[in-house]
Amino acid sequence: MKQLKLHTGSVIDVCDDDMDMNEYIHSKLNCTGREDKDDPFFVCDLGDIVKKWIRFHKVLPMVKPFYAMKCNPDPEVMSLMARLGSSFDCASKSEIQTVLDLGVSPNRIVFANPCKQASFIRFAAAKHVKRMTFDNEMELRKVKQFFPDAELILRIKVDDSKSLCKFGIKFGADPRDALKLLQIAKQFNLNVVGVSFHVGSGCYDASLFYEAVKLSKKVFDEGEEVGFKFSVLDVGGGFPGDDSAKITFEESAAFLKEGFNDFFPPEMNVEIIAEPGRFFVASAFTNVCNITSVRKVEADKEAGTDESFMYYINDGVYGSFNCILFDHQHPIANVLDSQKKEEVLFRCSIWGPTCDSMDVISKSALLPKMSIGEWMFFLDMGAYTTAAASKFNGFKQPKVLYMCRPKFVDGLSEKEIELQTVKATMKALALKENAANNSALVHL
Repeated sequence: MKQLKLHTGSVIDVCDDDMDMNEYIHSKLNCTGREDKDDPFFVCDLGDIVKKWIRFHKVLPMVKPFYAMKCNPDPEVMSLMARLGSSFDCASKSEIQTVLDLGVSPNRIVFANPCKQASFIRFAAAKHVKRMTFDNEMELRKVKQFFPDAELILRIKVDDSKSLCKFGIKFGADPRDALKLLQIAKQFNLNVVGVSFHVGSGCYDASLFYEAVKLSKKVFDEGEEVGFKFSVLDVGGGFPGDDSAKITFEESAAFLKEGFNDFFPPEMNVEIIAEPGRFFVASAFTNVCNITSVRKVEADKEAGTDESFMYYINDGVYGSFNCILFDHQHPIANVLDSQKKEEVLFRCSIWGPTCDSMDVISKSALLPKMSIGEWMFFLDMGAYTTAAASKFNGFKQPKVLYMCRPKFVDGLSEKEIELQTVKATMKALALKENAANNSALVHL
């Protein structure tokens, strides 16, 4: 396993294709860089993100992705997305500045927060970030005052009833009010350039995408009636980020493309953008935790319960597992010791490290009998985990270790990927081996 260095100073492990996650985690248990050897950590497979990038463009070549950095603003993820050529969905002054600091041009940013702080609007104007969303009259008044040259995108409310996280309760103008809002924007001499929607995060009914595109066309027509010439359709996010989701990315894309064909054919020359977050990063991150304490729960014949165990680990819902509380996720524990998998399983519970009794990761998990100091890991932990983690009770956020496979370093790739895409992939990772010290620097 070679170690390559990025221009940022981060080190990436280049693992053989036949090395599985268990083996890689074992190899890093005693690595340097963690304060204590039993501290939790993340593994980020940067190659997985590149594969998602290629997959997105293969399935939705007509859609330009604006990465929703709120999902996971990890510095190396952000740097990789920028080098791949992604645009960005930002919601605040700080997020905009982070993206600009990566060298991304302002026209690759959409300020996709329909209700913005006035000083943030002034900041966007100063930085020439013109595209921004709105969904109410008061927002139009703020934009008129602080950034009259903005390129506005009307966020409409669509059916998000089949999604885990419903955004319609907070954002989106009722489509019945769209015409009135557009008339007000026209009176204010503001420039509305398009329509956006979001079917909700964790959408499990792909047909919602088609219906949202259909509804957007109605608003496009109303914009033309008022005197606007819309040129942007923002289809938001809601795409699944791992293969265990109830629908696949391809199923969501199929309904989107059907909607594009029916309502926004190529001759309309409409720029179609999206705001995927979890799609790119969910499956790229694996969380690795250490068992710090164990409590045995005796069987109770009268209550009809069997012997079980309470496992306490060193990351929880106030840290990386906040996705349980706020993102409706249910991470599944995997035992690192492969021999343990053959042992008798017990109905156990898994608890986080803080002193809050709400810090529970799973109340019912089938696990073998384990001891203090042993490890478990959780797959698909890249979306809405580190982004919202706190330091409650003084617990630090886990360190992130980066890895990839050789094909994302030396140019090997699947046969169906076009040469141009392969070159873009290689330029994005830009890992060049230095034979002298077995490390490399990124050359942008």
